[in-house]
Amino acid sequence: MFYHDKQLQYTVRVDTPSPVFAKMLQQAIGGVEGEIRVALQYLFQSFGARGPAKYRDMLMNTGTEELGHIQMLATAVAMNLEGSPAYLKDEMANADPLLAATLGGMEPRQFLSAGLSALAADANGVPFNGSHVYASGNIAADMYSNVAAEATGRVLACRLFDMTDDPGMKDMLRFLIARDTMHQQQWLAVIEELGGHPGTLPIPNSFDVSEELREVSYDFFATGIEGVEPPQGRWTSGPSLDGQGEFRVRINTPLGQEPQLAPPIPSGYAEVQQMSSETVIAPNTRS
Repeated sequence: MFYHDKQLQYTVRVDTPSPVFAKMLQQAIGGVEGEIRVALQYLFQSFGARGPAKYRDMLMNTGTEELGHIQMLATAVAMNLEGSPAYLKDEMANADPLLAATLGGMEPRQFLSAGLSALAADANGVPFNGSHVYASGNIAADMYSNVAAEATGRVLACRLFDMTDDPGMKDMLRFLIARDTMHQQQWLAVIEELGGHPGTLPIPNSFDVSEELREVSYDFFATGIEGVEPPQGRWTSGPSLDGQGEFRVRINTPLGQEPQLAPPIPSGYAEVQQMSSETVIAPNTRS
């Protein structure tokens, strides 16, 4: 069950409306780094959460908070559009709406499809794609996905912060950036509570590692180009992060066979020349 409040989670104020900035804010709504993605991600992780109920409840709380962030950003988009400069309104009154929207710098569909409102789309007008929602059913895997989502979201919010001089928009973004800070810490805290390194690794830690090919479990495969030194780092030497092996560098050489596939099946209608491994002379079908 969900509840809503008539008031926003945080104040949204636009001092100098900008259709261009409204378009940029769409990325924070429906982009791959945006709030629709994280809201759905946390909610679907919660819907399918098994095990300790506290993780389900935590995800539900944060997913619901992210719905409030979508509301804030959608309100900001609408306010930037509805208070657009007088010249844009004049153009809309006297010219083709698409032309007016283009001249104003907004996403045309913000007017044509949404009547000066936000869209469930990114800054290019591409609709949000649910394939960006990751909910694996493995709590550790999901937490790492969530850290990455909050990290890219915070990067985006910081870039948007630098793109505007509007005091109201900067104030809203300060709030959203701060919440991204907390959520990064929150997901990392869950990973730590689960055992951190090495406790959660490898993910899933419930698989019997003796069933994997252990001789390559901690090898960094380097492309073997003569004279090129493989990159060196924490991942090339020393104990693995799960404490179960040692990192080492290995030149990436073939370990398998050359693929040999069966000829095409007749009903697939490949070319005659493909029907055998031997060279075939195509029949002369010309008159």
